[in-house]
Amino acid sequence: MSSHVTPDHVRNAYKVLSSGDMDLIPDYWDEDMVWQVPGANQLSGWKHGRGEFLAFMGRVGELSGGSFHMEQITVMCNDDYSCDVTNNQGTRAGEPSRQLNIDVAHVLRWRDGKVIAGKGGIFGNGTAEYDEFWS
Repeated sequence: MSSHVTPDHVRNAYKVLSSGDMDLIPDYWDEDMVWQVPGANQLSGWKHGRGEFLAFMGRVGELSGGSFHMEQITVMCNDDYSCDVTNNQGTRAGEPSRQLNIDVAHVLRWRDGKVIAGKGGIFGNGTAEYDEFWS
């Protein structure tokens, strides 16, 4: 059974995720979710399950010295899918000259108000910048 996904629900899912609140994360991110990270770097590939996804997010924070952040540009939704466009920025931990500034679209599939699948797409030469930043 699916429920209509709204932009506010998507925004709340990301807000809860970035808070690290393990009491609220399961309200938005399904235990059996899958996530595909684009590119060809140490973070790229499929993440199976919420635990693997959260470990990936933790690694993003570690490698960026906690500087990584996503500024939401827009969110589009229907009953089962959302697409959000963000500007992602960060500085590589210990290497202030290595900076990331790319636009990304995340396509999320939802069931019962929770993300069950997601993947990111990077625009323009951002993929090369993304791979270089995380390599």
